Amino acid sequence: MAIFGGVLVAAASLAGSSAFARDLTVVSWGGNYQDAQREIYFKPYAEKTGKSVLDEAWDGGFGVLQSKVKAGTPNWDVVQVEAEELALGCADGLFEKIDWDKMGGKDKFLPDAVNDCGVGAIVWSTAIAYDGAKLAEGPTSWADFWNVEKFPGKRSLRKGAKYTLEFALLADGVKKDEVYQVLSTPEGVDRAFKKLDELRPNIVWWEAGAQPLQLLASGEVAMASAYNGRITGINRTEGKKFKVVWPGSVYAIDSWVVLKDAENKDAGQDFIAFASEPDNQVKLPAYVAYGLPNLDAAGKVSPDYAAELPTDSKNLAEAIPLDVNFWIDNSEALTQRFNAWLAQ
Repeated sequence: MAIFGGVLVAAASLAGSSAFARDLTVVSWGGNYQDAQREIYFKPYAEKTGKSVLDEAWDGGFGVLQSKVKAGTPNWDVVQVEAEELALGCADGLFEKIDWDKMGGKDKFLPDAVNDCGVGAIVWSTAIAYDGAKLAEGPTSWADFWNVEKFPGKRSLRKGAKYTLEFALLADGVKKDEVYQVLSTPEGVDRAFKKLDELRPNIVWWEAGAQPLQLLASGEVAMASAYNGRITGINRTEGKKFKVVWPGSVYAIDSWVVLKDAENKDAGQDFIAFASEPDNQVKLPAYVAYGLPNLDAAGKVSPDYAAELPTDSKNLAEAIPLDVNFWIDNSEALTQRFNAWLAQ
């Protein structure tokens, strides 16, 4: 992945400070989101402490974290991880335990944002996106997403079992509160793949978060699954009129972790506490439309931005929380089945 260095970083590194200690290194997801983090977290924290912060980007993956930690002293300190990586890494001893007193206490956060090894950073959703400039009356459900007669054109879905199987079951009429119950049975898995068979000739698969929006912008697809922050982000930066369909969206929480035995593990905890302060976290929605795990911060979001967040009560009403334990238990088998289905 490309490395995104903060302004304060390069000068400090060139000055030879690394001869004594490596700079605090914080790793996130790149793109507009990390640009925002740099402005509201990385640079202000460096200015407050007088110490450089190096920020890098990654694409995720539990194996990456394993290799960093198991090889010895890792060259990353703080990493933003998805929920499955948090659960697996905590169980595997890859992360330091969080000092919750330093964070202000567990009761300051959404319950799902509290973990022995991680502090919630954002709440984000995968949802249907379509171009409001091209579709005056767009889809309102995954059943509509599957309905190529009512809404002609190609569809784009993330190339993988996770999310895709949930969406297929929703399109087939499964109630949102029963999706994982159904998907936990062989019959339910068969049902999801049968529903995917129906849409298969019209699917364009995507693998990177920017791709579905590029496909929408070019008109190659009529609608796509996409990350909500990306959808509103491109509207703000490029003046698009892409719409988010919240019913049937799946939301999840990303968390900050400190890698086990990281050189700057104490500074890493301090950084997470700084990034979790309400007055800092509340600035994020002005840049990217992700929900805030800190309860005080969430309560301070401007109404202009709140309606775009996954945590808005109206948006949560028909949304589904990602079942992390289900995917930890079933990811390998369902991924194999999905890849075999793709190869047919």
